Amino acid sequence: MPPSPVQYLGKWYEIEKLPNIFQKGECTTATYSLKSPGVVGVLNRELLPDGTINSIVGSAKAVDPSEPAKLEVSFFEGSPPGPYWVLSTDYIGHSLVFGCSEYGPFHAEFAWILSREPTMDRETLTELQGILAAAGVNINKLSVTLQGEACHAMEE
Repeated sequence: MPPSPVQYLGKWYEIEKLPNIFQKGECTTATYSLKSPGVVGVLNRELLPDGTINSIVGSAKAVDPSEPAKLEVSFFEGSPPGPYWVLSTDYIGHSLVFGCSEYGPFHAEFAWILSREPTMDRETLTELQGILAAAGVNINKLSVTLQGEACHAMEE
């Protein structure tokens, strides 16, 4: 888990991401809860183009307790977990998450810039993009996630 998992719990809004095959909507949020010692519950939600809300539930845990910011997240029974590395967080405003996986001959990179609010100031966003660029990520591929008026349908 991030160095302080309890502080990381709660709702995060997706600001930008590297596009991937499993996210199709906007207004994306991730909500984290403590399931058991060392295990974080994950609830990801998005608003699909047809107006329906898509959600998926999973769990995350640190593989090595000495590296609490490097987690593995699982969403489906029997499927291999995916890496979820928290590269930067201040717990109250932003989080930067990265992961990469090899699927046979294919290489996939995942990145999410998250905020506790539906918006993020330009300075913080630029700083987080810089961290990704320094890690070798092509930040020109990042896509902005809509978090506007249309997202009121997502309110719980």
